[in-house]
Amino acid sequence: MNWKNLLNENRLRPSSRDKSDDFRNEFESDNGRIIFSPAVRRMHDKTQVFPLTNDDNIHSRLTHSLEVMSVGESIALNILNNQKFKNISGLDQSHYLRQIPVIVKNACLVHDIGNPPFGHFGEAVIQGYFKNLFMHDRENEEKNLNPKFEISNLERQDFEYFDGNAQGLRVLTKLQVLDDSFGLNLTYATLGAYIKYPNFDELISDKSSVEYLTRKKRGIFQSEKEYFKTIASNLGIESNQKYLRHPLAYIVEAADSICYLIMDIEDGYNKGWYNYDYIKDVLSKNKPLKDLFEKIDKASKSEISNIVNLRHGLIKYFVVLSVNNFINNYDSIMNGAYLKELIKDDENEVAKELSNYCTSKIFSNREITSLELTGHSVIKGLLDYFIDFTFSTNCAYRKRAVGLISKSIKKAAILETGKDSFEELSSYYKLRVIVDFISGMTDQFALNQFRKISGQKII
Repeated sequence: MNWKNLLNENRLRPSSRDKSDDFRNEFESDNGRIIFSPAVRRMHDKTQVFPLTNDDNIHSRLTHSLEVMSVGESIALNILNNQKFKNISGLDQSHYLRQIPVIVKNACLVHDIGNPPFGHFGEAVIQGYFKNLFMHDRENEEKNLNPKFEISNLERQDFEYFDGNAQGLRVLTKLQVLDDSFGLNLTYATLGAYIKYPNFDELISDKSSVEYLTRKKRGIFQSEKEYFKTIASNLGIESNQKYLRHPLAYIVEAADSICYLIMDIEDGYNKGWYNYDYIKDVLSKNKPLKDLFEKIDKASKSEISNIVNLRHGLIKYFVVLSVNNFINNYDSIMNGAYLKELIKDDENEVAKELSNYCTSKIFSNREITSLELTGHSVIKGLLDYFIDFTFSTNCAYRKRAVGLISKSIKKAAILETGKDSFEELSSYYKLRVIVDFISGMTDQFALNQFRKISGQKII
């Protein structure tokens, strides 16, 4: 890989914007397209960890993404200003200052844009639903009964291994539809930095595999496979018929992990589930964390200032770690051979300590579990309704279900397939439209839709 290709400013469709009085570069133009996107606005009512919360102090997908954007930019700027990086990369910091940090900011801002309602649990619900659905379909095939869906194995896996990252690429390249099937039509560089798992093939579960990092999740749906091949070719991230991560994707991943680990702990504090002393007691067995708590205590003024200083200290620790790991492993990253996350490549295992804390003290809390079960009922109920009715032999049912689906989402599928109507779409694309619609819902909209179609609510 080389930076000339990796910073490719071209797009799937050549840009038609008037540059005569627009002094932004292409990546800064991307930023405007993203910020004004309806999909970004909807993230304000999508769960980070706490579904359906009315507490304004708790993070939504949007506030989380803004914080990830800030941390990602910080990592990128620190890398660019590092003399060792300048020497080994040959990049002139002054020339790339309006490119690399902006690309990272763009990818950070949209890194969760494809997540369904009710957070990562929503992903699990969709995966489980389709594994069960297709299992019954395969059983019918074995009994020589007509299957309900005419769909290939890889197409089935798009739903059985549904992932918000792959859905996000679909949102960015297809679903923000105007007059064609290119979505926001972002630059290749921004899309490359966004793509966390550059694969559309069979997944790999072997953690020792050189491809595990890029193929542990389905990162590209079959519907975006051809777009991805074009993106990869223009970025130069294809090697020996395999696809490599864009180097900037490591920075985006690090910024995301930093923010969710730290801010989930802060959200739990804001919910009143524990106090600062409890956090310190649990985490101070780790040497770097113990040193940080001692530093905070020396300057202590109030408990809330301690929490803020803990956040500052942890972000600084991880930013420095990410910068050092990116630079020290530069050749491996550029060759696609680096197999770790930047913040987890740490002999002190600080990220692991924070992750264990979140798992035991936050994610298992009864309030979260109860709301996640609500999310399960809502998403499963919506999928039941739209799939049963859309594939019904009764035209009246099909018409009513399809009529409730967003016109722009149906339009996107019709444009990309070249069909004339929803009825002409294949089973794969009909299911794709249903999942596009449901995964794009906010938590509250999904709940309201479920209540209406289940008869719990009339208006």
